[in-house]
Amino acid sequence: MSFRMSFLQPFELFSRSAAQSVHTVLTDIDDTLTHRGQLPASAYAALEALKSSGLRVIPVTGRPAGWCDHIARFWPVDAVVGENGAFYMWHDKQHNKLQTRHALNLHERQDMQQRLQQVQQRVLQDVPGCAVASDQFCRWYDLAIDFCEDVPPLPQQDIDRIAALMREAGMTAKISSIHVNGWFGDWDKLTMTRTLMHELFSVDLDKESPNILFVGDSPNDAPMFAAFPNAIGVANVMDCLDRLEYQPRWVTRQPGGAGFVEMTQRLLALKN
Repeated sequence: MSFRMSFLQPFELFSRSAAQSVHTVLTDIDDTLTHRGQLPASAYAALEALKSSGLRVIPVTGRPAGWCDHIARFWPVDAVVGENGAFYMWHDKQHNKLQTRHALNLHERQDMQQRLQQVQQRVLQDVPGCAVASDQFCRWYDLAIDFCEDVPPLPQQDIDRIAALMREAGMTAKISSIHVNGWFGDWDKLTMTRTLMHELFSVDLDKESPNILFVGDSPNDAPMFAAFPNAIGVANVMDCLDRLEYQPRWVTRQPGGAGFVEMTQRLLALKN
């Protein structure tokens, strides 16, 4: 892997002194933990290794509420941010109960559904070949349009057209590695992560950002790349580097889940 942007550095150069101060690992899921639509056992084991070492582990994803329920309950994580920052979930072990912190109340969420349906119809009419994402049925806040997960990959101009239609309707639109996600609100992955860190752990994210790692791969991760001076892209981030508003400082040699494993092994070796 060649590093064609001079300020991007291979994560193998990450220092022991920087590693010693890390207390939290935040991670995207699709094409960061996964590879070609699958979660490798090695990537899941890496999550468990990070958690067992005493680090906080928090996925920050565009995936829906239904997925996040499962992740918060069963994965070796402390919490999960879902639907690009619309909520966070955690399993409250003291009360043995799943808890959710929402960006909007129930009435606001219900009112939003009709508006999402209208945008959905317009996008499907105007951009042939796209589809409503298969996980839309368990989403609370956003509309997810599939451009390559369960449909043949669309050209970049069609992906950009989907995002433009959402923005014309007054939505925030973000492009991941598989979907264009749109919602009526001003939150993103970073805003809800900041709220989560303060409310659950009394951590000032902005002051502690050098001691928090974020790992991602796509344009919807750009706010997180901007916020953390030691943000990491798995190798496939190079495929969209020219479309990132903000870029990570570090990059792994391997793509997807293998890159996450590479990051984990390097971090834990330096901390031991």
